[in-house]
Amino acid sequence: MGAISVHGTVGIWGLLAVPLTNSDINLSAQLIGIGVIFAFVFLASLLTWGVIRTLAGLRVSEDDEYRGVDVSECGLEAYPEFTGNR
Repeated sequence: MGAISVHGTVGIWGLLAVPLTNSDINLSAQLIGIGVIFAFVFLASLLTWGVIRTLAGLRVSEDDEYRGVDVSECGLEAYPEFTGNR
């Protein structure tokens, strides 16, 4: 999806660019901020994925994976023209 490259990289650049335009801001404070944000997002994501894994699971069944999730959830193939089942 590019979420890390879009939000992470550009967000870090935004934090690092602030001292370039404002001499009152310390670069080390911005680096500490980057570390704190990274730690928070990592821990929050770990907790969220743990809850999802416990409550619902992270994968569909092997049978649904083979048949296609569109069949198991919607009852029909999303792109029947691309399968050999005509």
